[in-house]
Amino acid sequence: MASTLALQPQAVSAPGKVFVAGGYLVLDRKYTALVFGLDARIHVEIEPIRTKSGVTLSEIIVRSPQFREAAWEYGYRLTEGDGGIAVTQLRASHASSLNSNPFIETALTYALTYISTLQSSPLAPSSISILADQPYYSNPGVPLSPSSPFLDFSVALSDAHKTGLGSSAALVTAFTAAVLSYYLPREKFDVESEQGKTVLHNLSQASHCAAQGKVGSGFDIASAVYGSCLYRRFSPSLLSTLPPPGAESFATQLRALVEGSTWDVEIAKAKVKMPKGLRLVMCDVDCGSQTPGMVKKVLKWREENPQEADRIWGELQRGNEAVAEELTRLATEGGADYGRLKDIIAGNRKLIREMSKASDVPIEPPQQTQLLDACSAVPGVVGGVVPGAGGYDAIVLLLEDKEEVIGELRKVVEGWKVDGEGEDGVTIGKVGILGVREDMVGVRRENVEIYKEWITETA
Repeated sequence: MASTLALQPQAVSAPGKVFVAGGYLVLDRKYTALVFGLDARIHVEIEPIRTKSGVTLSEIIVRSPQFREAAWEYGYRLTEGDGGIAVTQLRASHASSLNSNPFIETALTYALTYISTLQSSPLAPSSISILADQPYYSNPGVPLSPSSPFLDFSVALSDAHKTGLGSSAALVTAFTAAVLSYYLPREKFDVESEQGKTVLHNLSQASHCAAQGKVGSGFDIASAVYGSCLYRRFSPSLLSTLPPPGAESFATQLRALVEGSTWDVEIAKAKVKMPKGLRLVMCDVDCGSQTPGMVKKVLKWREENPQEADRIWGELQRGNEAVAEELTRLATEGGADYGRLKDIIAGNRKLIREMSKASDVPIEPPQQTQLLDACSAVPGVVGGVVPGAGGYDAIVLLLEDKEEVIGELRKVVEGWKVDGEGEDGVTIGKVGILGVREDMVGVRRENVEIYKEWITETA
């Protein structure tokens, strides 16, 4: 077993995301999406397992200490036929049941397999802790201490209520980056270098898609790695020839895919800037949407009405690019005239409502239209949208970064009430402002000291 003396604790965080423009369009490579990273992050800390003298382990223990019974133990071994590292979940005892987590298990399998192609020394056991910033969950929680940046949610992970900020992509990205940073020397992987980010992006996309059981557009992984960006998806066929873990040549093919030049993804950070006087705000709506069903219905409508769909999508693409261009212009030239930006956002919303009506999918349902109109009428609010696939999830607003604007907005949303149900039988419940804003920075190293009070050492 490799000595743990040379392995130093590592910590990495990755941001959540909000999909400001390009919902549905992002599924097609002809179009782009405007994605903002958020300052709510998923943190992953990894360190050697502490064992009693003479005791050796061959396992990796993963914990999410903010939740009850959120621990996973994995054994691992190098397979034959270049099949990579096989990861097997272990039972803590014969009486305990297996509580699987496909995102952690798949990310661990892919990361360890990639590492095994770069070095031949055996992998030492390790202990991994996952921590989430408060805005990812609407559950009330308490800090362990007055200085703790994290909350103890005191519920099982299955009982946690997500707010839809992209936790699985941020988790896979931060987890993969932490494992690579821990087991590989910096000359082979440096999360702060452009090459390191490219490897991390490609490896995280591959494992995230495998964990989901489908090839998604990947915008959430891109923003977790790079932060706010203008994104054009990769071709789904890139991942179609990769064999499953354990299959012959999986390890070699995974490394070739991750390090190769075949990725046709386009991630333009320089095309997205936030003007100094503006910020993003998200308002959590106590209601939810079935995104997969909505996506299928919109794509069916597009297939059956190509002429109408292509017209709307083309106009939306121009509007989405215009939002990014106007934000960047304001950030570069300065000034506080947001009239053009307000008009662009209003125009995009009109097109979204047109697509919503034509496809009979609640992308911007009437209840959300009323809420957005009321928020947009607050002095200092430039405009807003129902992000991503739309529906009844949180709305996102662009507004002047002033306390008085936030104060007036808070009065509107905290007193918000829609009388009766909508035509679709959905009633919007309580609306509240989430404690998040934009973050232009993607994945980053963190100081391991900030996690110490949360980490339980293994005896």
